[in-house]
Amino acid sequence: MKLRKKRWLAGLLGVIMMLGVLTGCGQAKENNAGATKTPGEKLEINVAALKGPTAIGMVQLMEDAEAGKTANHYDFTIAGAADEITANIIKGEFQIAAVPCNLASVLYNKTQGGVQVAAINVTSVLYIVETGNTIQSVEDLKGKTIYSTGKGTTPEYTLNYLLETAGIDPAKDVTIEFKSEATEVAAMLAESTDAIAMLPQPYVTVAMTQNENIRIALDIAAEWEKYTGDGSSVVTGVVLVNKAFAEEHPDAVKAFLEEYKASTEYVTANAEAAATLVEKRDIVKAAVAKKAIPYCNIVFLTGEDMKTKVSAYLNVLYEQAPNSVGGSLPGDDFYYGIEKR
Repeated sequence: MKLRKKRWLAGLLGVIMMLGVLTGCGQAKENNAGATKTPGEKLEINVAALKGPTAIGMVQLMEDAEAGKTANHYDFTIAGAADEITANIIKGEFQIAAVPCNLASVLYNKTQGGVQVAAINVTSVLYIVETGNTIQSVEDLKGKTIYSTGKGTTPEYTLNYLLETAGIDPAKDVTIEFKSEATEVAAMLAESTDAIAMLPQPYVTVAMTQNENIRIALDIAAEWEKYTGDGSSVVTGVVLVNKAFAEEHPDAVKAFLEEYKASTEYVTANAEAAATLVEKRDIVKAAVAKKAIPYCNIVFLTGEDMKTKVSAYLNVLYEQAPNSVGGSLPGDDFYYGIEKR
């Protein structure tokens, strides 16, 4: 009887020990399932950009990512229009995106501060071009007809502000005729012997290849800085990061920004080689990219310099059309990497 009791107790103890082992294994499995990244593992990061200068500066980074040379895995999406990616930025499905400066502000307001601007990647891509030789300064635009795109958007507000700063009333002193597409303006210039237009790159280059009489008369960014004299600038594109992602993975964001900076430096210093990569990514043909890159004002500005230029430019847009920046100007938390004071 005693022997049977001992055997029963030993069996029960064995079952208890086995249950303990199984429970421990179950807990370990559950804890591992909750981890998004183990030490040494690369993160999967979704990155969006728009066809044009905002994506052109990223092409070397795309090559490095494809070759597995980057700190993390990047899945790039290059969209033809901003509305193709905005919904997924709001949802947080794109952790990083290269977007127009004013759109960054709009998204900040729509997400209640859920996105931040981490860098300026493109200053102005706008130029005044003509098929004559009459425009040497902004003042020379007085009394002229200017063809442009972007009615009700940042090109219109940028041009208006520049004209006003130079003492020209956009409503009375010039005639601005808006076309729906930049290609429409480029086509009109190609057939004209006496026309003035404001166009972005790379459409300027496209137009110049179609008509050898077209010349760049004014660089909007250079004229802006000359007339304002306050350190502000036209800001076309910025790098946006999802705030929650940046807070959870600061090292990943830091690594991306360093790699992106290196990419912009490569592209601006090696236009011909970069142009081949631009065509490979179906952004624009290599022949056009080679000529356009030096005029795309691809940069990489962070920190206080970024904040000064972005905030000043958004303020110009806000004063003309609050809706262009989402109804209100962003707070200080909009600027990634800037210490709160």
